[in-house]
Amino acid sequence: MSSASVTAATGPPKKLPHQCTGAVLMVRPAAFNYNPQTAATNKMQRTAVQAAASPQAQALSEFEQFTQALRSEGIEVCAVEDSPDPPKPDAIFPNNWVSFHQDGTLVLYPMQAENRRLERRQEILAAVEAQLGFKVTRLLDLRPHEQAGRFLEGTGSLVLDRRNRIAYASLSPRTHPAVVEEWARELGYEVVLFEACDRQGVPYYHTNVLMCVGARIAVLGSCAMSAEDRARVIEKLEITGHDVIEIQYDEIEQFAGNMLELASWDEALGDYRLLVMSETARRALRPEVYTRLSAGTDYILAVPVPTIERLGGGSVRCMIAEVFLSP
Repeated sequence: MSSASVTAATGPPKKLPHQCTGAVLMVRPAAFNYNPQTAATNKMQRTAVQAAASPQAQALSEFEQFTQALRSEGIEVCAVEDSPDPPKPDAIFPNNWVSFHQDGTLVLYPMQAENRRLERRQEILAAVEAQLGFKVTRLLDLRPHEQAGRFLEGTGSLVLDRRNRIAYASLSPRTHPAVVEEWARELGYEVVLFEACDRQGVPYYHTNVLMCVGARIAVLGSCAMSAEDRARVIEKLEITGHDVIEIQYDEIEQFAGNMLELASWDEALGDYRLLVMSETARRALRPEVYTRLSAGTDYILAVPVPTIERLGGGSVRCMIAEVFLSP
């Protein structure tokens, strides 16, 4: 299948969307562990090693440190308890099954792994409404695609330039082009599809492993793309005013593409942007990349989540479901 750009037919949104939000959903794990159902397509997962504490205990500690760090930077965190039964080893990654949009649209996504479908719980959605004040005006339910073997795993599969209504998507077993196009028609986005593979030629399971789009910067693992796709994606990013910061395989493999920019406010700084990454990613970044990232945002927050990265194959961006509230 060749990669291509697809333009959605719907008209522009009524209100200019924000690129970054200061409100997020996170799910406190109850049964975190290595998930064999996702390992076939997620080559960044690693099996457990002998440790003093259980994977659940380690992940819970990392989760609490992360939420505390976000709150200390003024981010409003809705932390919802996972239900222990049935066990859901990847419940800590809610951005794959739900997204909350500024116009009140709530999207539910089709998930590849059967045990991940259990993560979609009404109690979580109710908590976001109650604690953050998100008002659902429309539901886009893409779950029926699961029956046909077509998947789209939220803002793992889709990296969004919300200001310019562009969705970037790397094709994989978890990112089906037909579902991407339906999503785009419903939400009024242009789609840029491309292919990206690891050193062994295996497609990256999620786009957000190698790409992040912020207000002024865009991080891109261009080494994983063909020359044609690389040129096309970079051109689109530059046209929309982004400083494109390219990262290499060594950095992608340490979750350096799995970043997210959030919005906060401080009495001294006023409005400012916060780029969140893991300590693993921070250590992997080449000095010149870190310098450009620092110049393109207001503050970098690096937090340790090594257990979650090793066993879950995802990092800090995967742990955050952004909640965009109506102005």
